[in-house]
Amino acid sequence: MTSVPSSERVDDEQRRRWSERFPALYPLAVEVHRLRRHARWLGQDLRGATPVARSRSGGDLPVRVLRHRSLLLRTLGDVDMRLQHNKVVNLRLACAAVDGVLVRPGEEFSFCRLVGRTTRRKGYIEGMLLDNGVAQAGTGGGICQLANLLHWMVLHSPMTVTERSEHSFDPFPDSGRVLPWGVGCAVYFNYVDLRFRNDTDTTFQVRVSVGERYLEGELRASEALPHSYSVHARDEGFDQVGSRWYRHNEIWRDVIDRRTGRRVGEELLKRNRALVIYDPTEPRALGG
Repeated sequence: MTSVPSSERVDDEQRRRWSERFPALYPLAVEVHRLRRHARWLGQDLRGATPVARSRSGGDLPVRVLRHRSLLLRTLGDVDMRLQHNKVVNLRLACAAVDGVLVRPGEEFSFCRLVGRTTRRKGYIEGMLLDNGVAQAGTGGGICQLANLLHWMVLHSPMTVTERSEHSFDPFPDSGRVLPWGVGCAVYFNYVDLRFRNDTDTTFQVRVSVGERYLEGELRASEALPHSYSVHARDEGFDQVGSRWYRHNEIWRDVIDRRTGRRVGEELLKRNRALVIYDPTEPRALGG
């Protein structure tokens, strides 16, 4: 799914309060933010700052770092399944913009710069968007699933995530969840992005495609890596504050020596806490 924006925590709270007071002006604020980001892009290009990953290779780099896939069609509350089927069309277009991209040493991958604006002219159709936790139809909806896949693969590499914005709400009970809650991404063109930088001496490659049932992805590398990574959740649960429910967990990563198989480090990646839109007291809330 694609999310109409959630940004850094403090700014996001301020924007929501501002948008609630002046909802008619919110679209204007979004466009102003987009223009500012575009100006930053131009400035970075002119200054020769961190180069953006743009080059591609049709062939695979020799080493597979991680392979992952995610189910294309899922039941999400009472969301119209037509939007789920339309999402597949949008994902094919977004994958075509990303597949084969090489992230060379010193380069930064930007989802928004590669995929661009998801317009009807490019072939994008109505998929599911999230706006303040509410599902609705919107052109290009559904491509967050690709951002989620990319983020998950990058967490299993030594690359550095430089921008990632999570959803502000937990809108649906778990349905066939494979990844931990709280590792997804919100992307919205030129507003919130998924970016990661290659601070290593190894070149990485993104391979993504839409299969019959799954969104398929591989992260590949030019050489074998000394470490592998295991990402998991801890301290998962719900808590109630007044009449509202919140979901929380922590996302941790273990670093494993490939030669010995021993864990050589661990790090806390993220503490998640989000307002729950559904009733978490139902058995299905945590996949029950």
